[in-house]
Order: sequence, then structure tokens, then C-alpha cells
Amino acid sequence: MKYYIGIDLGGTNIVAGLVDENYQILKKVSRKTNRPRPAEEIAADMAACALDAIREGGLTPEQVEWIGIGTPGIANSATGIIEYSNNLDFHDVPMVKWISEATGRPAFVENDANAAAYGEYVAGAAKGATNAVCITLGTGVGGGIVIDGKIYAGSNFAGAEIGHTTLNMDGPKCTCGRRGCFEVYSSATGLIRMTQEAMDEHPESAMCKMAAEHGKVSARTAFDCMRKGDKTAKDVVDFYIRALAAGITNTINIFQPDVLCIGGGVCNEGDALLLPVRELVAKEVYTRNSEKNTKIVIAELGNDAGIIGAAFLGKAL
Repeated sequence: MKYYIGIDLGGTNIVAGLVDENYQILKKVSRKTNRPRPAEEIAADMAACALDAIREGGLTPEQVEWIGIGTPGIANSATGIIEYSNNLDFHDVPMVKWISEATGRPAFVENDANAAAYGEYVAGAAKGATNAVCITLGTGVGGGIVIDGKIYAGSNFAGAEIGHTTLNMDGPKCTCGRRGCFEVYSSATGLIRMTQEAMDEHPESAMCKMAAEHGKVSARTAFDCMRKGDKTAKDVVDFYIRALAAGITNTINIFQPDVLCIGGGVCNEGDALLLPVRELVAKEVYTRNSEKNTKIVIAELGNDAGIIGAAFLGKAL
């Protein structure tokens, strides 16, 4: 049996998982990221988590093939340097070098969305595909692309920024500086913004009462109130689904993957989200008359996708 370590480095938590060759997570260890602080300190905690997972799994470091790291930002997998991560304030951080020195094992680094996509590719919703795209609907819209079993990151290691393709050139300002990005409309953040805007215009909406009861507006507010028959909520959900379907259609038209999986908390809506998205995409996709079109599915691995994908980066790069 072969073993690997996958590290999911996030803005809140560092999670290291010991994973076997069958893609099973045997042990997980986590620590708080505690940002902002020096990159060297974060790397030291990442290495400690990896070594703890190995020890608690009953192994020695020598029994682990390698350590893979999924990180926010631009990760140069060729040099092992995290060139930039705004959330962590990383600038040209030699993460692979540091982790290898601290653990005695070879290491690899990749963008976290790419690592999660690879996890779904080898062990989740895209298992068995030749080419796959994964889109995560979270604070932003993350993307990961796997072509013929390899992660595609572009020649500058900043590829797959699917969320920053444009749906409306005159739309709301995106954090990237453009207007009307896919992310502005289809992220959980975008859904919350559109829900709040609809509530401001329609104070009679059931969404206002629900938000007051819960103490906040969430990505579930519009969906929950739609199910209660609220028209304003239905309008929000309908627009959200149209925008999501448009972004997915754009992505399919470019890559034509076997499978496109969507993940993130919004996907907990299940068929209420997936079925209308599939219907709209089927009508709009360029290959709508083809006998073999992209299969659109919900991601299966949740937060484990990043750990599993990172653990197998030695095969993905």
C-alpha cells in the first residue's frame, strides 16, 4: 500500500490528510492558519500537521511517497513557489522547499481549486472522465480543469479563472476590477447581494422576515422563500440560475469536457438548482445537437476534494 499527504491550506484552517492509494483519507490533522503572520510560520505549522497525520496514522515519514499542497493564489508547480496569494499575503514563497526540508519528503504545490478539481477527477463526481471541469460556488467562483489526466494551469500558472469571465460588460463591479463577471452573479456572495437588493426593493417579501429571524441574509434565503411561494424570491432564484447556466454554457463551449461538476454550499439545493441549470444549458450549449454532451453533476467530495487532490499532485502535474 502506498501513502500520501495532502495539505489544504486555507485562510482559516490548515488541514493535512494521510491518504492511501485507494483515495481513502486515513487521518486528518488541522490547525488554525492564524493569518496574518509570516509565511515561514504558516509553513512550519503545515509541516507539523503533515508529520502529525503521518504519526497518528501509524506510519513514519519514509513510508509516505510525497506531500502535496493546495493553496489559494498563483502556485508555480514548476518551481514550487507560491508567487502570490492575496488572502495570505504571500509573495514568492518557496513553499515546496520549506515543506520538503521540514519533513524530509518530496513536495508539490498547486492552486487549491485545481487540487480540488483533481480530487473530484480521481475519486469523486468526475471519476472515469478523460477531461473534466470543476466549478466551485463559494465566496467567489473557483475553477479547475483536468485534461487527459493532467491539471491545466496555463503557461503562467494562473489559468482556470472561470469566475472572471464576463457575463455582462455593464454589470456590477467585481473584486478583480472588471464588471459583470461570472463570479459577481453566481458566487454565494453574489447570490446574497442580489437577495439583499431584492429585499430592499420589496420589503413585503418573505425574505425580509426570514432574514430578520435568522439575523442575516444567506445564500439559502431566496431558495427557502421561493419554496414558500414568495414571488420576489423566485425572481432572484430564476435570475441566479440563468446566470449560472450562462457561465456553465460558456465554459462547456470552450472546453467540451466529459463532465462538469459544480460544488460549494449553494449546491446543497440539489435538484432545485441542478435540474433547471441542466435544462437551460441543454438549450444554449453550442453542441446541443450532439449525441454526446457534457454531463453536469454536483461535486461529491466536499471539503475532502482538496485534500485528496493535493495528495495525488505527483501524478497530476
